[in-house]
Amino acid sequence: MKNKVLIFVCKGNSGRSQMAEAFFNKLSKEGKAISAGTSPDEEMYPWTIKVMKEVGIDVNRQKPKLLTDELLKKADKIILMDSDVLESIPKEYSLKLENWQIEKLLGKSIEQVRKIRDQIRKKVEQLMKEK
Repeated sequence: MKNKVLIFVCKGNSGRSQMAEAFFNKLSKEGKAISAGTSPDEEMYPWTIKVMKEVGIDVNRQKPKLLTDELLKKADKIILMDSDVLESIPKEYSLKLENWQIEKLLGKSIEQVRKIRDQIRKKVEQLMKEK
């Protein structure tokens, strides 16, 4: 994924997409990831901060951000954490889209959130192996 700009998108941008951004930016030496939400929450989901800290990544200073057309234009690839946000992405970007179908964190136990975190890390690692 040399010199690529990726956008990880979910609704609230306080959990899954933030994890994906943090993993990609920590592991990649050649690309940059940004995360954004179609309807961003006011603050990070507390368990996002906790489970990422457990794997040595501090996302405490991250803030949910709004997905904008400007961000979409910059992206080489747009990764949706689930299909709930698909309708918010203009059709002109459809060739850049990838849908990961990652479970939402809301209402999950801390153990389930850890499993989702680990699933996201594996997906990011797979993505980084792509050319």
